[in-house]
Formats: sequence, C-alpha cells, structure tokens
Amino acid sequence: MTFDLTPTAAQHDLAKRTHDFARDCVRPVAAHYDRAQEFPWPVLEEAAERGFYSPLFYRDLIGDPTGLSLPMFMEELFWGCAGIGLAIVMPALALSAIGQAATPEQMLRWAPECFGTPGDLKLAALAISEPEGGSDVRNLRTRAVRDGTDWIIDGHKMWIGNGGIANVHIVNAVVDEELGHRGQALFVVPGGTPGLELVRKLDKLGCRASHTAELTFDGVRIPAENLLGGTEKLEHALAERRAAARTNGRSGSVTLGTFEQTRPMVAAQALGIARAALEYMTSYANHREAFGAPIIDNQGIAFPIADLATRIDAARLLTWRASWMAAQGVRFERGEGSMAKLAATETAVHTTERAIQTLGGWGYITDHPVEKWYRDAKLYTIFEGTSEIQRIVIAHASARPRGAHPCTWTSPPPAGPSTNGSAAAPRPAPRPPPPPWTSATESPPRSPRPP
Repeated sequence: MTFDLTPTAAQHDLAKRTHDFARDCVRPVAAHYDRAQEFPWPVLEEAAERGFYSPLFYRDLIGDPTGLSLPMFMEELFWGCAGIGLAIVMPALALSAIGQAATPEQMLRWAPECFGTPGDLKLAALAISEPEGGSDVRNLRTRAVRDGTDWIIDGHKMWIGNGGIANVHIVNAVVDEELGHRGQALFVVPGGTPGLELVRKLDKLGCRASHTAELTFDGVRIPAENLLGGTEKLEHALAERRAAARTNGRSGSVTLGTFEQTRPMVAAQALGIARAALEYMTSYANHREAFGAPIIDNQGIAFPIADLATRIDAARLLTWRASWMAAQGVRFERGEGSMAKLAATETAVHTTERAIQTLGGWGYITDHPVEKWYRDAKLYTIFEGTSEIQRIVIAHASARPRGAHPCTWTSPPPAGPSTNGSAAAPRPAPRPPPPPWTSATESPPRSPRPP
C-alpha cells in the first residue's frame, strides 16, 4: 500500500513551527485586523522572516511527494486567522497558476516577483472571477487580442485577492471566441500597467484582513513574453482543443486545472477554522457551568461535539487523499478535489455555527472569537467554486461511465513481487509521537454566568 498518512519528522516540525507562528503572531492581532480591515503587513513581514512567505517555501511544499506538507501548513496557519492566512498565502494561488502554465524561464522571472524578500515584500493576485461569471469559468468575458507582438486585454474582474495592489496579476482571458472556455490563456499583468484600474476594495462579511477588489482592464497592453507558456505552446494547445471540439472529445482548461489543484489547499484552510472553533467550544463547555455542572455533561452539548470531531477528521482524510493524489499525479476521476473542498468547507460552517450556539449569548458578541470564525468560514463555501459547483463536479464524475460503480476506487497493483503468500510483508516503521496540532492548545477565558 503506497498511500501512507504517517507524517514525517520534517512535517511534524513544519506543523509545530506554523502553529507557533499562528499562536504567537497571528491570533494576538486577528481581532484588530478584522475590525480595521487593514492589510496585515507586519504579520507578512514576520512570515517572510520565518520562511513562510517565499516561492522556495511553496516549491518545497508542492514538491513533497506525500502531498501532506501543504495541507498541514494551511490548517495550522488558518487555525490562527483566515483573513491573515489569506493575505499570507494569496500569492501561492498565483504561483500555482504560473507553475502549471509558464515556461521555465517565465517561472524564474515571475515567481520571485510574487513574494519579494524580507524588507521588500511583494504581492501577487490570481484574477479569474468576473461579475457575470463567478464560479462559471466557462462564461468569462475578459478578452485578449493580438496587436503586433503585443496582447491587449479588456475586461472586468471581481473578488480578486490582492487585486490592484499586487505587483503581479495572473489574468485569464479568452483568446479564441469559438472555443469559449477552452480558448482561454493566462497572462502576467504587472501592477501599475496602464489600463489596469482598481475600482474598489470590497467590504466583506469575513476574512476582512485580506484585500479583495474589483478590477477593470481597459486596453491593457502587455508584451508577448507575458503570455504564460508562450505563443508556440498556446497555438499547439488551441489546435488540440479545436480537434477535440470537432470530435466531442475532452480537452483541458488551464483555469479549471488550477482550481482542481488548489481545492485541497482551500479545504485545508477551512479545516483550520473548523478545528479552532471545535477546540474553543469544547474547552468552553468544560469550563462553563449550568445547573450545577459543566455543560459538557449534557448530551445536547456533548453529542454535537462528537459529531463535529468526526466530520472534521473525515474531511481531513478526504483533503489529505486529494493532496496525495495531486502530488502523485493521480487524476481526480471522481471529483476527489471537489469532495475534499465540499466536506471541509461545509463542516467549517456547521462547526462555527454550532460553536456560537454552544456559547449562547456570549457566542454572538465579539468578546469571544467564534462569531468571527463563523463569518470567516462562510467564504469557503463560495470561493474557488461554490458548494453547488462542487456537487456538480462530483455528480458528473460519478455519472461518467467507467465500468465500475462510481464509489468503487481501484488502482493497478504496484510493480514488483507480491507481499502475499510465502513472502512476508515488511514490518512498518514505528510511528512518531502524535503531532501537537491534534489537540487543543489553549482555553478561552472563563465567562461570568449570565443572569
């Protein structure tokens, strides 16, 4: 069995270092940045100093063959604060798109511009969603047309993290009208390019420490080298997609591919919020007394906590599986990335809502962080594809004929001699001690009893 969920010593260390950063640097200022809706530059600076804000850091995470390092990092960071977490990891979404589409030379050119260096930080944005499109990437209307050796981009983008303040914008646009969503390409638009306009910073319900914007592109001119992958690769891809369209075959979309690869990341972020809320409500229920006993003694409190703990662990397993598959290059044939996102994000909303209910009136006011986590969690059932979109992806994958029941998972046996029969299977290595990030690490302040 090649699917192993035992974290390595290095992964334990990564989780601990990230947890310490989230506990010491993120949580103490989370409420301030949420109220003020300010961009958390000092926290980004500290993240860069600790090595968490760098293209090389994400290169190592993405290059982990187990696939577990990235979701472990995301869960710990977003345990601290989702808004600040998004501000820190937003360039990684742009970097993921660059990694899928760019030439090696473009990767070397633009990856450092997404993050900068300590003392000279930079930002990156992935500009995909539009007012008319949202989750429907097949209906995007931003267009890019050739003009000599340049490209000219016109369009309207919405809900763009770091939009307008980023040093690098990765923008998708239609380059072939007849192919529709199959005729899209990705372009690099540097910040300050004439015609790129920040229309407004959006006033959001949650994740308010991150910058989200509405953008317009009005005759934005960029050189040919800013087309990710280059002209030759684009022409080859368009030719393949035209042929596939004529035969009703399948052809990929770089935009859809980016979403599928980043959905496990988003799922892990939601898990961080859910785990924070579960830890807090459990600790509160152990401290809060009513009718002469801790409220955890009531089944009406204890049973939902048990159900939520189960759902969080189940969602984590789905997330780790999808991350492992992505790292191993195993196709998401049954919507495994969407399964992870759907399970984790809806669990996060349900957990934070239940945390408010457990705290009662105290959960509804800002004396406790659960109301903030509830506002933050709701975003996760919307962005990177709504829950409805995830269900569509899973349903279509389940309905696709493949000669087996849609819930049956099979894979070819590994090469080499069998370990069954006369040959003994190798003994597993001893498991490392449980990671520190699986248990509650702090208790909420005791609240006075309401009258």
